[in-house]
Amino acid sequence: MSLRDHPRVYGTAALAVAFIAGVLVTLGFKDLYPELEARYQRRKKSAYRHSIFDLIGPVSLEDRETSSSHGDLSTFDRGHGIVDGIEGTIGNTPLIRIRSLSEATGCTILAKAEFLNGAGGSPKDRVALSMIQAAEEEGLLVPNRGDVIYEGTVGSTGISLATLARARGYRAHICMPDDVAIEKSDLLRHLGAEVERVPVAPITDPGHYVNLARARARAHSASPDTPSRGVFCDQFESLANYTAHMRTTGPEIWAQTGGGKLDAFIAGAGTGGTLSGVAKYLKEERGLGSALRVVLADPQGSGLFHKVRHGVMWSPTEREGTRRRTQVDSLVEGIGVNRVTGNFEVGRPLVDDAVRVTDEQALRMARWLVEHDGIFVGSSSAVNCVAAVVTALGLPPGSRVVTILCDSGARHLSKFWKHIAAMGLEDGGAGEKKENDGPGQGDPSLRGKDLLDVLGITHLRRK
Repeated sequence: MSLRDHPRVYGTAALAVAFIAGVLVTLGFKDLYPELEARYQRRKKSAYRHSIFDLIGPVSLEDRETSSSHGDLSTFDRGHGIVDGIEGTIGNTPLIRIRSLSEATGCTILAKAEFLNGAGGSPKDRVALSMIQAAEEEGLLVPNRGDVIYEGTVGSTGISLATLARARGYRAHICMPDDVAIEKSDLLRHLGAEVERVPVAPITDPGHYVNLARARARAHSASPDTPSRGVFCDQFESLANYTAHMRTTGPEIWAQTGGGKLDAFIAGAGTGGTLSGVAKYLKEERGLGSALRVVLADPQGSGLFHKVRHGVMWSPTEREGTRRRTQVDSLVEGIGVNRVTGNFEVGRPLVDDAVRVTDEQALRMARWLVEHDGIFVGSSSAVNCVAAVVTALGLPPGSRVVTILCDSGARHLSKFWKHIAAMGLEDGGAGEKKENDGPGQGDPSLRGKDLLDVLGITHLRRK
């Protein structure tokens, strides 16, 4: 009899054959299992990494960089692999929630830690790279030809330029006022830059540090003794300044706040590039418009506060008989001017308000941040944080405010932080402990104190 006449026997036999075939296949491919499993796990991890990158990366840097090497400015994948040179450490700075300021205001105060840019340690890294790349694209700078980059600066831009100049085959010549913190010019010299500290002068004076840098560059290029060129970067007027922030800082803030979930952006203005670039990106490119409040943080002695508030460039120190010097009357370095720069003018229509910050408020804020948050920053960062607090107190509770932490306090020891110690804001009075002092005697710690009392803005307290 055939198996066709016995269905049960047929079914049992088929099942047995299938089972034996399965065993044979399993034995035959057992050596491939580890490799298949490894591939699966690699794909799974890769997909996870890409999903995290998509959440935090500057997803907005799409079409506007396709034809330019400026795309190198945003190295948003640093930390996820190898970057190329010191330029690769620029950008992708963290957005920090400052706990003490957030708790004091009832708002979330976030600060972009620009002092963590890896070349010169400030937002000027973005600007310096942008200006150098622009000059290279125009053929003004050629690596290893002996070309020299000239700039007039109070410090941070010069430090960034000096660092990147060496990395890209150039030299740097920096002109700066003779009243800036000495550690800045010392650092520049260690970076290989030639430094000229010149007397403080108004911008109309040929001896003003910016005008002098321009003149030095022209003289270099006009010299028949060398084929090299001198290039004046002109950070105050160069549009490569604000566009660096429009291409990188703004998109990073957008991404880090979950697609532009912020209510106010606060920044000081020296050249005005950061304020204008971020404002243009968030308000115009991303369409936040009036939903975002952009506020200028301005130190005492600067005329920009009145320019924003009243349309007139003026400062109380301009009154006859009250002017103490020929520049901005402030301990603060890096922000505050008495003229409208090209970079500031680009974004000025987008600035909604301004906050005037006194030197004393900035000094107290800088010490407060160390005491309560372990954040050690310089003068312009302190001004930004004071203005962020003032702005937050005028917004509904729960609002999100973003500002900038520009550079480390290590660049301000001999001037700004020296005044903090002299005010008795550091442990042990003016920074020194007397022999007879017991624990806590004479300790002026800001811990346990009210921030609004410390800053003298109790009138802004929420009711």
